[in-house]
Amino acid sequence: MSFLIGAIKIIFLLGFLILIHEGGHFCVAKLCKVNVREFSIGFGPQIHSWQGKETKYTIRWIPFGGYVDMLGEAERDNSEGSFSRASVQKRLAIVVAGATVNIVFGLIVFFILIIIAKHDFMFAIRQTGLFIVDIFNSIKLIFTGNLNVEQMVGPVGISEMVVKTNGLFNFIYLMSLVSVSLGVTNLLPIPALDGGKIVILLIEWIRKKPLKEEVEIKIQMTGFTLLLLFSLYVTYQDILRIF
Repeated sequence: MSFLIGAIKIIFLLGFLILIHEGGHFCVAKLCKVNVREFSIGFGPQIHSWQGKETKYTIRWIPFGGYVDMLGEAERDNSEGSFSRASVQKRLAIVVAGATVNIVFGLIVFFILIIIAKHDFMFAIRQTGLFIVDIFNSIKLIFTGNLNVEQMVGPVGISEMVVKTNGLFNFIYLMSLVSVSLGVTNLLPIPALDGGKIVILLIEWIRKKPLKEEVEIKIQMTGFTLLLLFSLYVTYQDILRIF
């Protein structure tokens, strides 16, 4: 029974945070008149799907991610409603939206929880401010090389912390922390992450023309491979730490 409850908690937390992240991309893409072909929560084989007017909505078995498949994102397309045909500003807004939703959601929830716990709208402001400072300090450690990789936590480590949460307050508190971490991590300038896409778009904006498609694909594939290897290493460290 405890295993089932733990699994439900993990799936709900990760599924919800992925939903609002991808929902951010989706909503801004729609506002920018970009054709979204599929909105998926999860990876792998599909559990259920339904077809909207323009978009296919899918739930898949592996809850550690999701995606918004836009026309002209993976391969450039000049047809109406294509991502690659939209202005750089619109594409930047679409890419930034996912991480922004996670960060804003996490900070708002953190702020509300502190108010509930301490009954003080000033203490909550100070604590939220300190939380933001801690985030920037963590980012600084990453870029200065002072962050120990073995201290980083991946999906397995996060799942362990979710299972160990005791009560609704602690569960929601952890959700706020993971949400902010997910948003900040996605904004790191690493190819295959949203931050890497932002860098490529900024280069296009400065150059007044996009990178060659084959060059961009190579950058994204290289980044994806390195990110996958890094994720596997962090997961391995999580498993060693747990068992």
